[in-house]
Amino acid sequence: MKKSLVLAAAAASVLAIAAPASAAPWQSINQRQANLDYRIDQGVRDGSLTRGEATRLRVEFNDLARLEARYRYSGGGLSMSERADLDRRFDMLSSQIRFERNDRQDRGDRGW
Repeated sequence: MKKSLVLAAAAASVLAIAAPASAAPWQSINQRQANLDYRIDQGVRDGSLTRGEATRLRVEFNDLARLEARYRYSGGGLSMSERADLDRRFDMLSSQIRFERNDRQDRGDRGW
């Protein structure tokens, strides 16, 4: 009886720990690119990105797209290390987009 209670408690704790990780589902490289592109577009539309910020973020985004294409072309697909490198770079770009959209520098045309 005690053994089954311990096992049940252990299983419940594993599920509780795993639940937050499953809240953010894994996204493919293409989904991440589309999401980042959309966030930059939204920042331009709502004025939370200045022209200079948007241009710089677009350059970085296009550089990443070219790097991905080069990775895919060179080896017939993405290796695990290439995928990890792209994930790291996408994470950095995502953080930059978040920062730039929330740095309170706007185009000045959104009203007070």
